[in-house]
Amino acid sequence: MTAGTVLTPGTSRAAGEEAAPLARPVITGLGVIAPGGVGVEEFWAATLRGELAITQITRFDASAYPARLAGQVPDFDPVDHLDNRFIVQTDRWTWFGMAASRLALADAGYDPATRDPYETSVIFGAGSGGNDFGQKELSRLHTRGRTAVSVYQSIAWFYAATTGQTSIRHGLKGPSGVVVADGTGGIDSLAQARRTIRRGTASVLAGAAESGLTPYALTCHLSSGRVSAAIDPRAAYKPFDVRANGYLPGEGGATLLVEHPAAAAERGAPKVYGEIAGYAATHDAHHHSRPAASPAWLATAMRRALADAGVEPGEVDVVFADGAGSRDLDALEAAALRDVFGAGAVAVTAPQGLVGRLCAGGSALAAATALLALRDGVLPAVGNLDEPDPAYGLDLVREPRPCAARVAMVVARGFGGFNSVLVLRRPA
Repeated sequence: MTAGTVLTPGTSRAAGEEAAPLARPVITGLGVIAPGGVGVEEFWAATLRGELAITQITRFDASAYPARLAGQVPDFDPVDHLDNRFIVQTDRWTWFGMAASRLALADAGYDPATRDPYETSVIFGAGSGGNDFGQKELSRLHTRGRTAVSVYQSIAWFYAATTGQTSIRHGLKGPSGVVVADGTGGIDSLAQARRTIRRGTASVLAGAAESGLTPYALTCHLSSGRVSAAIDPRAAYKPFDVRANGYLPGEGGATLLVEHPAAAAERGAPKVYGEIAGYAATHDAHHHSRPAASPAWLATAMRRALADAGVEPGEVDVVFADGAGSRDLDALEAAALRDVFGAGAVAVTAPQGLVGRLCAGGSALAAATALLALRDGVLPAVGNLDEPDPAYGLDLVREPRPCAARVAMVVARGFGGFNSVLVLRRPA
């Protein structure tokens, strides 16, 4: 048995045979549906240009709400990506996830129809489920009675809807699931993909997408007290800026095709963006909504992810920060970064200031963006940053910065105390 062999469930090793090193799965395909663009290259070009994709909410009349801006995916027509039966049965967030998955498979040159269906799994993160579909059907329930409710309501709102429908669409029968952890869900799905591959599955579609721009979903965002009420997009979501005044919600996300390196090599994958080198997660265990006063557990997650990757802090070329856009949360993250890396010792960026916070979809999109930075040797700037707060002590990327980066860290935090950190490495 060679070190690169992909073990199938139930496979055992001969007595006395040394265990092979744990596989470091590779990412071979990316699919992006985001306010900055549909498709990897369109999104990446807009990100490097620093195009602000925050606009007035047009999905519904938000004039009575204190927050009226969001990151919305422009010109997205589900007909371009999905068969009509899926459009009828599913919510906008599932449209995004399925469309991104189709793009990721095409990018990887991976045709599930030519593979053993048990070789491929689907594991997505989720944060809020089917907001559009659910709000419409519950309105019908309360105004017209139960017979007016669509038969698809029971599945369209569900957190696992995108996982299930993507599996059905492509006939994927590997171990699948959903990870629900608010903003960390996209990263956590990649960690679960790594576990699944190490247990014997060759390939996993992972990531997350969200669509939380409905009256009810916006009300939920506003309950946090952290949504920017700015009227001008340039004055709104501003990670690490002295005028940071809260975040803005957004929609969209990314799907990544994750493969065992031996499986990717065997099929002749046309490209490898990078490998999942390390991961760790902690929880503040402090309060259901208020952040802990100490950044200790976020810093612990960073250190454990580095240790898992076998990487020293000085080997990290860039950190894609969570960049919450609230003064207190940004200060806590900055303190954790200084604690782990030292003041100004590593480049820090947060391009999500251009598109808003996409819940679970945001951390998946951040991972995809980090891989593009490793591919092209350029670090995108912090989105919508005008005046960095010097008290943070961070080397914030102000303009696209050439950098032959090999190692990137992606940080995500979820509402209620979730902390997840991913370490990505450029292929040798």
